[in-house]
Parts: sequence; C-alpha cells; structure tokens
Amino acid sequence: MIEYVKGEVTELTPAYAVIEAHGVGYGLNISLNTYSAVQGKKETRLWTYEAIREDAYVLYGFATRQERDMFVLLITVSGVGAGTARMILSSMSVQELCNAISTGDERLLKGVKGIGLRTAQRIIVDLKDKIVQSGIAQELPSNAGKSTPLVSSPVKDEAVSALTMLGFSPAPTAKVVTAILQKDPSLPVEQVVKLALKQIK
Repeated sequence: MIEYVKGEVTELTPAYAVIEAHGVGYGLNISLNTYSAVQGKKETRLWTYEAIREDAYVLYGFATRQERDMFVLLITVSGVGAGTARMILSSMSVQELCNAISTGDERLLKGVKGIGLRTAQRIIVDLKDKIVQSGIAQELPSNAGKSTPLVSSPVKDEAVSALTMLGFSPAPTAKVVTAILQKDPSLPVEQVVKLALKQIK
C-alpha cells in the first residue's frame, strides 16, 4: 500500500495533481480542499488512497491524514462511492463535515450534488460514532487552507475543467461559473467550484 507521495508538484488543477517522486509521476485525484492547501507549493506530501477495480487503478491524494481518513469512512457508507466522497470533501472542509455529522445536519449534506435525504441520513447514522472513535474530530486543525485570488479567465477555465472532471456537462457548467464570476470576479477558483457545486442541477 502507498501511504503517501512526497515530491515536486508538476501539475495541479482543482481536481487533479501530479507529484513527481524519484523520477515517477504519480497522478492523484484530489478534492478542492487539497487543491487549496497545495496551490502555490513547489513540493508537497499527499496522503493516498488506492482504489483498485477491474477496469482501473486510481490514486486519490489528500493534503492531510484527517481528510484521507474521512474519505475512507465516507466510502464505507452505502451509496457513497469514491467520486461522491470527493465531491463532499470538495464542497466542505473536514471540520464542517464533522460538525454536520455530529449535529445531524441533513440539510448541509443534501446540499452536495448527488446526495439525497436517505444518503445524508445514512452518512450521519453510520459515521457519527466513527468520527469520534477514529479521532478525526479531535485532530482537526483550527483553520482551513488559504486561498489566493486569480485572474478571472484562468479561474473560469480551471473551474469548468474541475467540474467537468467531477462528472458535470461542460456547457451548463460554464454558464453557472460565468454567472458566479460576474457577481464576484475576485473569487479564487476553489470558491467558484464550491459555489457551482451548489447551483448545478
């Protein structure tokens, strides 16, 4: 098992990172929170999860062990696959997710694309005790990653690219992203994607 990958950041988008370590480039699917934490760094360490299926071998990367552990817990819930778990962790921080689970906030979880009422309830019921037992809730840092404002055109392109990689159609996605940036052109790409995730139907 690959526990983590440490090396040079050779490629980075809001949904994907390539880390070169000892001449090997590891392609990792990442969440928006991890993108925010890694952005601007020349080197980083990403904790990994390996998803091995019949048709694919996929690596997921996380800026913190807590985010990786939360991802692993999420995919144990019936109806939550790796893609949905990454969507959840792109829509809110691990701290926000822990708070939603511990307080039974179905509404916040239902705000994530692809999460219905039953799945939100299952996440809360299945993970309420586990986030305490695993220590995730106790080990969280007090604040989230920093975000850096970017020029609007690259922000739009990166946001649309990230949302497309998450499974959304490019045309309606571009429309939503454009509308968000028209209201606030100074938004960083990760914030644009978070807002778009709440609006795309």
